[in-house]
Amino acid sequence: MSRINTNVSSLIAQRVFRKNSETLNTSLQRLSTGLKINTGADNPAGLIASENLRAEKTGISTAIDNAQRASNIIGTAEGGLNEISSLLNEVQGLVGSTANSGGLSLEEKQANQLQVDSILGTINRIAAATSFQGKKLLNGNLDYTTSSVTSTSIDNLHVNAARLADGATTSVVVQVVTSATTAKVGYTGGAVAGGTATIEVAGNAGAEQLSFASGTSVSSIVTAVNAVKAATGVSATVSGTDIRFESTEFGASHFASVKAVSGNFTIAIPKASGTDAAVTVNGASAQTDGTHISFRNSNLDVDFDLDASFNHPGTTTFGITGGGATFALGSKVTEGDKASIGVASVSTGSLGDTTAGFLSSLGSGGANSLTSDNLVTAQKIVDKAIKQVATLRGRLGAFTKFQIGSTINSLGVAYENASAAESAIRDTDFAEETSKLTRSQILQQASTTVLTQANSAPQSALALLRG
Repeated sequence: MSRINTNVSSLIAQRVFRKNSETLNTSLQRLSTGLKINTGADNPAGLIASENLRAEKTGISTAIDNAQRASNIIGTAEGGLNEISSLLNEVQGLVGSTANSGGLSLEEKQANQLQVDSILGTINRIAAATSFQGKKLLNGNLDYTTSSVTSTSIDNLHVNAARLADGATTSVVVQVVTSATTAKVGYTGGAVAGGTATIEVAGNAGAEQLSFASGTSVSSIVTAVNAVKAATGVSATVSGTDIRFESTEFGASHFASVKAVSGNFTIAIPKASGTDAAVTVNGASAQTDGTHISFRNSNLDVDFDLDASFNHPGTTTFGITGGGATFALGSKVTEGDKASIGVASVSTGSLGDTTAGFLSSLGSGGANSLTSDNLVTAQKIVDKAIKQVATLRGRLGAFTKFQIGSTINSLGVAYENASAAESAIRDTDFAEETSKLTRSQILQQASTTVLTQANSAPQSALALLRG
């Protein structure tokens, strides 16, 4: 080295020393923070990918929390329904006990009625009081709201689930393609002739044998058949000298049968069944049972009855304007990641239907109280109420198990994979980094020694001056 103004060796050693220092500092930073990416300069593409994964993890974690909260809410509602179900079974027993009127005194009937009144009050209290963080769950607060429901077309409408866009109304178009019919059996033999005739009239409710003397008119036969229609499920009407026997209910599951046990009472076709209505909801075929309609797809779950005046080809439309319990079960807020369910009121004024009546009518002074003569109707109402509560519990259970439970399970797996992917990009591999740290320390020490020697090299010029 014969030049001292520019020490090229020192400059090279300085550059290498800075590079080794930066490498050493990077390793120390990664080991101290546990992160491989601490700034955007460390890995720009990796930073973008890891930040997206972090956002996805946050969304998944929130969705899991939402699903668990939904499970808690549904569980609270189901607990109230469980108690109401037990109370309805108590009413069932009291109705059956009171029907044994020959073995009960008036005081015992009144005591049974007192118990029913207490149970009905308790059901109303549970329906009004069951809540989660102040939100009522069983008083109809979580039921869907509807508009433009024509009472002469749709009866007993229940919206079980509906996917509604924010602030939007969903229109439901119901079209009756073909009507539901009752089972019909015709008799054209006129008045009974040729001695006494005994016939058996049977339907879904049961069977009865009726005997008619020779000369009994068709109107008298009709009167006798209608007197026991509650026991058979078959009524009769007269038209001239003909009789039409028909089931009291619509649908393929109901039948009417009339056959001669003895005597002259000939019917060409002694048994017939009804037919179910053919109905479409928003253009898709619905499941039907007589005039009861059920429709379910991914966006809508409804059931209702066709009013008697609408049991013919025609169309009606109603709207679902809001309501229901909506839960966000996805990592993003989208319509597809929402899950909704309706929880109808289970008060005594809501359990039952417009056909048989409502549970509240079993209270003292009601049309179907235990001290009235309408215990058969009371039994039908209790059966309907028990079925409604059981069905609601089943829907809530299915919602909890499949939509919420399955969502939590799948989100848990998604969270694990997103965390693993982010960790692979962002977290420090300590085994690898400690190896780099050792190398950087050795190189820095070496570059320090070399820099010292390079800085002292110009001193050799003094030897020339001294010589």
